[in-house]
Amino acid sequence: MIIRKSELLITAAKKEQYPETVVPEIAFAGKSNVGKSSMINAMLNRRNLARTSSSPGKTQTINFYNINDQFNFVDLPGYGYAKVSKQEKGKWGGMIETFFKVRNQLKEVVLLVDIRHEPGLNDQQMYEWIRSFNYTGYVIATKADKLSRSQQIKCISAIKKTLNIEDSKLILPLSATSKQGVEDTWCLFEKILGIEDEKKEI
Repeated sequence: MIIRKSELLITAAKKEQYPETVVPEIAFAGKSNVGKSSMINAMLNRRNLARTSSSPGKTQTINFYNINDQFNFVDLPGYGYAKVSKQEKGKWGGMIETFFKVRNQLKEVVLLVDIRHEPGLNDQQMYEWIRSFNYTGYVIATKADKLSRSQQIKCISAIKKTLNIEDSKLILPLSATSKQGVEDTWCLFEKILGIEDEKKEI
């Protein structure tokens, strides 16, 4: 994918704030600090477009990113941070449910998990929630550079079992640091979005 333009469109807490675009969208869900912002930056070859933070639970809005005026990436608030109050968790759940229900151009919701750890209860619940809205159930296993290839295979098998995924091809290992998996992930996204990659001129 040739990235000619990438920008933060808006941060939204309610549907009235969603951008009035009609381009297709892919949303990313995952635990706080799983690496959603780092993945977005790596995919777009940008350093700080999506702001990363060492403080878990910082992202409490839905962030929309415009790519090439062709499609949007949507970064959903991170979950599973213990210090977030029950009230905040309830607010977050309502925010995400509304987004899932009303965003007609949303083509897919992708779950991000840390490849080094077996998905926790929050991850399992989110995956089931995503599937309940009839999305395919793709999973990006982040921080793949922390493991050897053989370790990655073992951990992907554990993710598959824990999330009850039938096809391991739905799980893509990715590293924002080494860029492992970026090309494969783009191929998947282009397929989801119905966008053909532009070939570079020789």
